[in-house]
Parts: sequence; structure tokens; C-alpha cells
Amino acid sequence: MHPAAAFLETDEAALLAHLAAHPFATLAAAPDGRPRTAHAPLVIRRLDSGLALDFHLSRGNALAPFLAAGFRVVAVSLAAEAYISPDWYESPDQVPTWNYVSVEAEGSVAALDEAGLVTLLDDLSAQEEARLLPKPPWTRGKMRPGLFDSMLRGIVGARLTVERLEGTTKLSQNKGEADRAGVVEGLGDHEIARRMAATIPPRS
Repeated sequence: MHPAAAFLETDEAALLAHLAAHPFATLAAAPDGRPRTAHAPLVIRRLDSGLALDFHLSRGNALAPFLAAGFRVVAVSLAAEAYISPDWYESPDQVPTWNYVSVEAEGSVAALDEAGLVTLLDDLSAQEEARLLPKPPWTRGKMRPGLFDSMLRGIVGARLTVERLEGTTKLSQNKGEADRAGVVEGLGDHEIARRMAATIPPRS
């Protein structure tokens, strides 16, 4: 997380909307003292016990062998990022920086059983196929009999029980309106520019 309070995002609805729109996350953990990472798509779960994020890994992934014992992890979802040139500011004597929008979810991870993994995979494919409408959704029913069960043996499912959910929304909020407008112009047709433009009041 960025340490500046101006960039901190704590609104749960906004954070979950980010994760729903950008579910592919980087997972970082050190279950045996050595830092390890993985990349996985997430499915958001609202459970009676609280918020959770389900994901799956290849059995050959560096984190997979530690799932049985469980471990702590930080999942990071990056929505957009952009280098910011000082030349775009109206104010003099500025330095380069980077604007970005990200969300971190921290908590403990435990393995899912096979039924939980199958449910996860069905929900994940439905989640992502919905983005492709009006294409008819893919389902595993289109696979030849037995192939899904065979491929299932190559992956493991996991659940991250979320204990901390925070985001960084760094869109030059610490700069004046003219400087921010200059960055928007400099970035042109970039997602960060569009996000920044939405925060700048229209000129009267």
C-alpha cells in the first residue's frame, strides 16, 4: 500500500467493485520463510463468517504444497498504472511519479476440498463468460466425458479469508487542479487519464 493517506481507499463497495472488474491477482506469501508468488483469478465469496476470495493453482505452483497446512497471503489486483512526466505539470520543479489503482486483500489461506474446487471452477467460468455476452457461455458440459475430472487432478483450490481489504487510488490527488488537468492531457487516451478526468471539476 502507498503510505500517503490521500491515496488510501477503504470503501468496501468500491474495493469489491475493483476486484470484480479486475479479478486476476498476484498472490504473495512466505509460508516457509522464502518469498513466493503466484497469479490467479479470484471469485468473491460473501459468507456468514465474512468475506473470502476463492482461487485455484496448478499443483506444480510454488505455493501449492503449503495449502494443506495453510499460510498467510497478500493478494494484489492492479487495475491500471501510468508513468507521470513532470513536463505535464503546470507547476515547476516537480519530479516523475507513477499513478495507479490497486487493491490488497490480506488473510489466511486454506485448501478447498474437491467439491469446493469444482464449484469454484464453475463459478469462475460463469463469471468470466458473462463478460463475453452475447456469446453463448462456455460450460464444462461441452467437454468430452471424463476429461474435466482428469484435468481436475492437476490443480488445487484455495480460499483466502479476508482480514484486511484496502486499496491505493493514486491519481495525483496531492496536486492542484491545473497540474492534474495537465497530466490528463499528457496521458491522452489512457485509463488513468479517464479516471483522473472524472475527479476534476468541470471548468465554469
